[in-house]
Amino acid sequence: MDVTPGDCLLSINGMPVTDILDYRYLIADDCLEVELEKPDGEIWELDIEKEYEDDLGVVFPEAMIGTKTCKNNCVFCFIDQLPQGMRESLYVKDDDERLSFLTGNYITMTNLTPDELNRIIRYRIMPMNLSIHTTNPELRIKMLKNRFAGDVMRYLETFYENGILMNGQIVLVPDYNDGPELEKTLNELKRFYPVLQSVSVVPVGLSNHRQGLAELRLFTRDEARQTLALIDAVHGEMEAQHGDGFVYPSDEFYLLAQSPIPDSDYYHGFPQIENGVGMMADFKTSLTEALANLKTLKTRNQPKKIGLITGTAAATYLDELATAITAAVPGLTLTVFPITNHFFGEAITVSGLVTGTDILAQLKNQLADDPCDLLLLPENALRSGSHTLLDDWTLESLSDALGVKVASVPLDGQALLDHCTT
Repeated sequence: MDVTPGDCLLSINGMPVTDILDYRYLIADDCLEVELEKPDGEIWELDIEKEYEDDLGVVFPEAMIGTKTCKNNCVFCFIDQLPQGMRESLYVKDDDERLSFLTGNYITMTNLTPDELNRIIRYRIMPMNLSIHTTNPELRIKMLKNRFAGDVMRYLETFYENGILMNGQIVLVPDYNDGPELEKTLNELKRFYPVLQSVSVVPVGLSNHRQGLAELRLFTRDEARQTLALIDAVHGEMEAQHGDGFVYPSDEFYLLAQSPIPDSDYYHGFPQIENGVGMMADFKTSLTEALANLKTLKTRNQPKKIGLITGTAAATYLDELATAITAAVPGLTLTVFPITNHFFGEAITVSGLVTGTDILAQLKNQLADDPCDLLLLPENALRSGSHTLLDDWTLESLSDALGVKVASVPLDGQALLDHCTT
């Protein structure tokens, strides 16, 4: 096609190409008229015939032109609660419908223009991941601190009427959108099923860095149990009517409530596992299957000691699974190391926000006295596609500082068992 680096792709079939979404959808044809601008300003017009599903092989230096940033000032925003001195990219608040499709980010829709809404419908960009939080217009305006936040039902109606598949998220904040407000929200969202495929409910996260922010509190154990009961009532109703649960609490709610984690069947294919919904059930199921398929192992000539790093919330749950692994693997000692989060604050208990700073401070002396052969860190604590934690410690630098090899492991039972048996 004689496309070279530095060429500018202007249009396909007469439609302007502004980003990779335009490109992806406009090339879905077998006959294309492509307009290019060469570096010297010359305009080329190319007629291309191809198979419908074939790409053109064009690679872009940037997938998008300028990420759209958030125009809200949400009372629960975690980015506002980050400590100073972290890498700049962590402070960027995106609220971009393109990232909702490309990377699964959740958007509030408060900055969605009519043209962008029309493009979603025209190109069938889906699923759209939506930060709903409440269907009460006044309450949503109060929580997001944006006068446009009350339009949420209009957007949901538009997506529903046009068959644009959606997933929803509710960040639940005590004394704001919980209790009767949550019940009202879930009951109003039910009518958008099955176009609205699933809704997750996650508790607000509060760090120690909230100076100047709204006064919020965490859920108590009893409140978490009441929330689970409310969600389970709607979940059970949708299961009975449609064979699908529709609404799912995040794993954190079960840990806060000190309630048993449901079996995998509860999650109906885990539609929001990347949002922390069903991770523990899926991990337990995959580990149970891996142990069932494990062949009889010979006793090791040399015992092996492995440490498994986690946040404080899941430590007891992982202790039970570690006991099952140890019983099945001769010569193995598998120890769970719960890391208290001093970097963000002790109320932050999930493994995905564990930092190298806290790992080093809490394990350095312990490992010096009682060394391990290997330390395993959950993969979700790392920046996607890298070996880097939130505070810029890497697996390699942690290994050097601790004097123990540190490796990452996905939240998968077979992957963990492989580390334990090799």
